[in-house]
Amino acid sequence: MSKRDYYEVLEIVKGANEGEIKKAYRKMAIKFHPDKNPGDASAEAKFKEAAEAYEILGDAQKRQQYDQFGHAGMGGGGGFGGGFGGGGMDMDDIFSQFGDIFGGGGRRQSRGPRRRKGSNLRVKIKLTLEDVVNGVEKKIKVNKLVAAEGVEFSTCNTCGGAGQVTRVTNTILGAMQTASTCPTCQGAGKTVTKRPAGVDANGLKRTEVVIPIELPAGVEEGMQLNVQGKGNDAPGGGIPGDLIVVIEEIEHEKLRRNGNDIHFDLHLNFVDAALGTDLEVPLVTGKAKIKISAGTQSGKILRLRGKGIPELNGYGKGDQLINIQVWTPQNLTKDEKKKLESMRDSENFKPNLNKAKSFFDRVKEHFS
Repeated sequence: MSKRDYYEVLEIVKGANEGEIKKAYRKMAIKFHPDKNPGDASAEAKFKEAAEAYEILGDAQKRQQYDQFGHAGMGGGGGFGGGFGGGGMDMDDIFSQFGDIFGGGGRRQSRGPRRRKGSNLRVKIKLTLEDVVNGVEKKIKVNKLVAAEGVEFSTCNTCGGAGQVTRVTNTILGAMQTASTCPTCQGAGKTVTKRPAGVDANGLKRTEVVIPIELPAGVEEGMQLNVQGKGNDAPGGGIPGDLIVVIEEIEHEKLRRNGNDIHFDLHLNFVDAALGTDLEVPLVTGKAKIKISAGTQSGKILRLRGKGIPELNGYGKGDQLINIQVWTPQNLTKDEKKKLESMRDSENFKPNLNKAKSFFDRVKEHFS
């Protein structure tokens, strides 16, 4: 089942500002709040769906990526987390991350320790043009912090396991009580009391792991994909961080990318351009046979429809464009010069300006 548009989920327009997004999420979260809909699986699913939408639209960078590439750019359904369902987040995760949205109406906001989130990791992946066109699975090695075995925890002595410390201040208006995250356990409610060698004070150990990543067809240079839950582990069994994958494209030996189109410069010799011929040109995968008409001019563009790069968030593919450049011979023998000289004054060798297309005509023809 395909994901619904995040703007549709929150019932807002695409140009909504930060305040409108937050207000819309609070409205949906309260409407489908588990406390108001006990035992209602449908309401719980919509509650999680709204939280997933807010996680993306409430973050400027993720929102920009979603606006440009849709769910495919966020990895929805394709190995990149797929939202809360794919990221392994539960109801506690949602309240932990977005509890401030609910104000005083939230749940679990002050009833226990806060689940900490691990830090994000950032890696670069180099892709060939073949990878971009076809999509590819990559297995990458990442040095990350993971929860170590043999670690023992105990209740935090500072907060007594609450994850918060309460302070009472006497003012002229009376006693004022404030609560803040425990500085000792950072809100986890527990501290490490025993850890093996090589394990840090949070019970984590740096280890090299192999992570398989499905990269969809159509990604491009500089694009960032978010793999939920594959970053560093969090102390005390909290929420794992994310893995940010930055795309780098390896330049192809013969082909160039321009958006979803692929360009190939075909250097055609003078005789083939004048008489016409059949040639093979390289594609990303394989080759294609093309026909060169007699009298082909330098600058002519041939289009191979559907031989370009797939749309990342939709259907269809770009084209491959063959840019013809007629090669003028530079080193001629005496015999060759003599033959050409004999044809210098031929009417057929004089430029026909009525048939020649300007640069702007060719550009207009390409985009028509």
